[in-house]
Amino acid sequence: MADLINFNKARKRRDKQAAEALAAENRVRFGRSKQQKALDAAELEQAEHKLDQLKRDPAAPDAE
Repeated sequence: MADLINFNKARKRRDKQAAEALAAENRVRFGRSKQQKALDAAELEQAEHKLDQLKRDPAAPDAE
């Protein structure tokens, strides 16, 4: 014979597992220290600065 299932407990278990998965994802996404955030911001700023240096001057005439 089949096992009996309590739907309330099954629903609560399913919701709890979903909440735990979301919490783990949020820890990875938002769980960075202030120092790590500052380092990432500095790297981004440095990359943007380097990109700006490599841009061509649009005011320079073309050699035709």
